[in-house]
Amino acid sequence: MASERTRKAFLYAAKRPDAAQERTLMDFLTKKHGEIELVFEEDASIDDGFRLVVGDEVYDRTKEGRFRHLKGLLNQALSADDNGKDVISLFKEAIVGWDGEVSPEEEGRVLTVGDGIVVIEGLDRAVYGEIVVFESGVKGMIQDIRRDSLGVILFGSDTDVCEGSRVRRTRKTAGIPVGEGYLGRVVNALGEPIDGGGMIFADDYRAVESPAADIISRQGVDTPMSTGILSIDSMFPIGRGQRELIIGDRQTGKTSIAVDTILNQRDKDVICIYVAIGQKAGSVAQLVETLKKKGAMSYTVVVSATAAETAPIQYIAPYAATSLGEYFMYQGRDVLIVYDDLSKHAIAYRALSLLLERSPGREAYPGDVFYLHSRLLERSARLNDDIGGGSMTALPIVETQAGDVSAYIPTNIISITDGQLFLESDMFFAGQRPAVNVGLSVSRVGGAAQTKAMKKAAGSIRLDLAQYREMEIFTQFSSDLDDSTRKQLSYGQGLMQLLRQPNGTPFSTHEQVILLTMATARVMQDLPPTEVAEFRKGLLSYFESRAAALIGKIEEEGTLSDEDKEFIIKTAEEYRDQVYHA
Repeated sequence: MASERTRKAFLYAAKRPDAAQERTLMDFLTKKHGEIELVFEEDASIDDGFRLVVGDEVYDRTKEGRFRHLKGLLNQALSADDNGKDVISLFKEAIVGWDGEVSPEEEGRVLTVGDGIVVIEGLDRAVYGEIVVFESGVKGMIQDIRRDSLGVILFGSDTDVCEGSRVRRTRKTAGIPVGEGYLGRVVNALGEPIDGGGMIFADDYRAVESPAADIISRQGVDTPMSTGILSIDSMFPIGRGQRELIIGDRQTGKTSIAVDTILNQRDKDVICIYVAIGQKAGSVAQLVETLKKKGAMSYTVVVSATAAETAPIQYIAPYAATSLGEYFMYQGRDVLIVYDDLSKHAIAYRALSLLLERSPGREAYPGDVFYLHSRLLERSARLNDDIGGGSMTALPIVETQAGDVSAYIPTNIISITDGQLFLESDMFFAGQRPAVNVGLSVSRVGGAAQTKAMKKAAGSIRLDLAQYREMEIFTQFSSDLDDSTRKQLSYGQGLMQLLRQPNGTPFSTHEQVILLTMATARVMQDLPPTEVAEFRKGLLSYFESRAAALIGKIEEEGTLSDEDKEFIIKTAEEYRDQVYHA
């Protein structure tokens, strides 16, 4: 009789094995596990084969188990790089080489399930971030490891998972299929198409969480990622590989800046990825429609995890999108990725953490919430030329409450990024759009990410605007102003009007250079502020017809000589005099 300490193996089958079969099983078990007792359990649901369970190891010789193993072999063959062999040849090799044997699987049991969180027992050798598969086919990711249980977040409905059901290891970390086929598509956080455009054929598979490029693999940020927005490109330039935060209250134009930047990448060989986290499905659909109308969808991927999705899906979405961006970056391509927005991402992670019974801290967030975003944003970089020279530029969006940039999540992300664009509610509602606050916004890359032409054209515009804002505050209650102060106010008002820009109308580099050069030379000094927008439109058309050589030079060489500057000022004055008969 076996002692109490003797391990037990449980055999599940429709009928008891005969003596010869039992002897074969015992020989196998004794050789692998030593002294062991075989216990038979009748299971009428198994119509062919058997399941042998030893601890958390499972030898599944049922039809389903063999088919699952064969499917895994075929997927492995499909993902292997075999010198350009066709798919049929790879499948043939996998099938011919398979002897019908099934490797042992590790299984656990569901203890509790609810709110997208499952607690399981068993799977003693499972690792953090590993994908597990439940009996119903739903997948989950291990997110919490304790002494006697594991916390798993579900990537599907928890109604398909019940207490006591089986769950098995896959020995794979969470990942997403990637490739050129994703361009122009709308997908969910798992890389599955949700736009009705049919199946996407992937070129590769990447883990959703991977280490950021090290310092040696990076190079300095010195190439512009032009937004097409005059106030940003002139004063807070963004470079390829930079992380520039867009921060402000609700409904202040944060998403509009990101969308305009995507529109401005047309014909610039930049791949754009827009990640919608916790947004309304209608808002995402409207954004996709805008991108299609403007011809930007062909180089854009939209990854959608709307407010209707579960917290685990919202949590994983930005990491999955970043993996897609890394695929292109490591191919030497330039990528722009927009996270809209990380406030909702942090809230989804907070919900997960509280459900996993992690200790809450400030504002109920867990202690590792900083790491949540730092390991995401650090993956944006500009790689050195030895590994392709690709880049990934990040535009994370954060929503504030009543302009409070000192809240927990905003301060965290400000400290991770390379600058921020602060959008002010009062400016927005006063009609100044984009409502970029000159005093609180900054780019820590600065002029390094500007062309020589833009740097020369922008000149002192930021200082001029700061002086105007200060003077405006001091003179708003004064009616008796001297001529110098009146001119300074008029100049500042003209600049503010010039920086107003409708949505979906990004300026090209040469247009920005012309407008800035003209404005800082005070060509618009005596224009009524209400006429600046019309003057700007007509001036650009005037230059298009008379300065083709200069436009070509600015776009191709990115330079602006003193002679070019004088020419721009002279031509702008000519146009002004013609229109206003000065």
